[in-house]
Amino acid sequence: MLRRTILAMSLGLATLGSVYYANAANDPSVVLVHGAFADGSDWAKVITLLQAKGVKVRAVQNGLNSLADDVAITRRAIETAPGKVVLVGHSWGGSVITEAGASDKVAALVYVAAFAPDVGQTTAEVGKDYPQSPGMREFVADKAGYLSLTQHGMEQDFAPDVPAAQGRVMAATQGAINSRAFDERISVAAWKQKPSWYIVSERDRMIPPELQRALARKINATTTALPTSHVPHQSRPADVAKVITEALNTTR
Repeated sequence: MLRRTILAMSLGLATLGSVYYANAANDPSVVLVHGAFADGSDWAKVITLLQAKGVKVRAVQNGLNSLADDVAITRRAIETAPGKVVLVGHSWGGSVITEAGASDKVAALVYVAAFAPDVGQTTAEVGKDYPQSPGMREFVADKAGYLSLTQHGMEQDFAPDVPAAQGRVMAATQGAINSRAFDERISVAAWKQKPSWYIVSERDRMIPPELQRALARKINATTTALPTSHVPHQSRPADVAKVITEALNTTR
């Protein structure tokens, strides 16, 4: 009798364990897409905060060679991520998630000081009606047409609200972007079908805050404004993680 009772309890616990792991596998996850002049480690502070909450998260490593390549890399990350996906893009990454976010696995989009082009539009065309930002004057092109930022541009325009030592590291590790990528046209705008969130960086010297607010309105996004530079995920990671968590909660 005792043996049968123990066996029954063991089977019950095994069943509960299977249900737990099955449910955990279906929990939503987060895929983070970095912008130009950065790589996946740009999200390190946000990743730490989300992981502390038990969120499954991964950051893509885009080559910044073309929109098509970055979208393909992001799509692979989406397909291998568990459960439904909240897709997050910073800056250039906003153009990437606008197209890659059309995947059926993507439940929500979060734009962080990011471009949000419409169908048939290029990234370069998004801001054509706005004054040139100070940071754009700090672009340096190599012989192959890849753009990087001067150290001054990184420290004073891209990320002036992070510690100086961190800004120097960001300048040294930045990813150069193919200038031709900005002229590739978007073929689908996921924000037309997916709920979206937008974080406006009010002190941005790369993408004008006025443009960011206009984009947030255009995509009907739930909007949060932060008194930050172009990298709120670096200077105010807790606030960015909070917005991502809000988007996550709508998918559960």
